[in-house]
Amino acid sequence: MALDLSKVKEREALRSRREPYWQRIRPGCFLGYRPSAREGAGTWVARAYDEDQRRYHLKALGDFGKLPGRDRFADAKREAEAFAALVESGGQVEEMPKTVEEACRRYAETHSDAVGRFKRHVYSDPIAKVKLAKLRRHHLQAWRKRLEDKPALVTRRKKGPQVTRDRAPSSINRDMAMVRAALNTVLAPGAPDTEAAWQEALKSIRNADRQRTLYLDRDQRRALLEKVDAEAAPFVRALCLLPLRPGAVAGLKAGDFDKRTSELTIGKDKSGKPRRILIPAGAAKFFAAQVKGKLTHTPLLARANGKPWDKETWKTPIAEAVVAAKLPAGTTAYTLRHSTITDLVNGGLPLLTVAQISDTSAEMIERHYGHLSRLAAAEALAGLAL
Repeated sequence: MALDLSKVKEREALRSRREPYWQRIRPGCFLGYRPSAREGAGTWVARAYDEDQRRYHLKALGDFGKLPGRDRFADAKREAEAFAALVESGGQVEEMPKTVEEACRRYAETHSDAVGRFKRHVYSDPIAKVKLAKLRRHHLQAWRKRLEDKPALVTRRKKGPQVTRDRAPSSINRDMAMVRAALNTVLAPGAPDTEAAWQEALKSIRNADRQRTLYLDRDQRRALLEKVDAEAAPFVRALCLLPLRPGAVAGLKAGDFDKRTSELTIGKDKSGKPRRILIPAGAAKFFAAQVKGKLTHTPLLARANGKPWDKETWKTPIAEAVVAAKLPAGTTAYTLRHSTITDLVNGGLPLLTVAQISDTSAEMIERHYGHLSRLAAAEALAGLAL
C-alpha cells in the first residue's frame, strides 16, 4: 500500500530515520518527510529530476511548524511542485550541502556570528570533509574531544610567545551550539542511543556558565575612568553607563542615537536582532556629546584614527588602567557590563526588564543575579517589619 503523507496519523506512526519517507507527487517530483526523533514537527524535503544532468536535486523545505498538522502536507506539496518546475525549466537550483563544511558555510551566510567559530574549529578540522550522509555520532565525538583539548588563546599577538589556557566549558558549549544549529538545518536527529544519533555527541556541558563574581562598585569604576588613557575614556565610560556587551558598544554608529527621544538602537549584538532602548538623562547627555559633528554611518565611539574599537584594541588600555587604579586582577571590559547589571538588579529593576536591556534571557539573569534580587526583596520586607 502506497504511503500517504497527507494523513497526520500515518505520518505520526512513522519511525524516525535519516532517509526521508518519499511520496511520488508526479513523474520526476517527490515529497519526502523525516519524522522528528523527539517531540515536535518532522521536516519536509523535495526531490526533483533534472533531465539535462540526469540526476535528482534535493531541497530542504523545513517543518511548516507554524501551520496545523493537517495543512502542512498541502504547503509542502506546493513548494515541492514549484521546486520541480524550477529544475525542469533549467532554473538555478540550490544544491543540498554534501559535507559538514558545506552545511556550516551555508549556515554562516545568514549567521555572521558563526563565521569566526567555523573558521577556527571546523573548516581546518577532519570533520569538515565528512559527508552528511555518512555522519555518525563517533565523528562528532572525536571532533568534540579535539575541541576540548585545543588550548584557548589569551593573547593574539602576531609576534612573541602566545599565552594560552584550558578552554572553558562555556566556550565549548558555544562552539558546539553553532555546529549543532548548522547541522539541524539539513539533518534530522538520529534515533537515540544509536550511531545515527549525531546530535547526542553535541550535548551541552551542564552548569558550564559560571556565576560572575568580580564586581566593581561605583568608586572603583570612577578610579578606572581616571586612570584610563584619554583615547579609550569615552568607550570605557559608555560601558560604565549601560549594561551592554563591549562588542555591542564598539559596533554603535553615530546614527544609532536619537537625541530627540534619548533612544539608542543596538544593532550588532549577540542575538543578531536590533533593539531600541531608552537611556537615562546622564547617559543621553554623554552620547549627545559623542555624536556631535559625526556622520550617521561613522563609529559613535571611535579611536583616534577614526576606526571602531575591538577586542584587540580596548584590552590593553583597560588592563593598564586596572593596574594603575589598583583594581582586582582579572578586571576586563566585560566586568563593567556585569557590574552595571548588578547595580540595576540591586536597584529593584525587574529581572525581565534587565534581560531585555542587556540582550540576554531572563533565565540567565535569574541564574547569575537572582540571588541579588531575592536579597533586595528580603531587605525590603525586613524594613517593613521594623
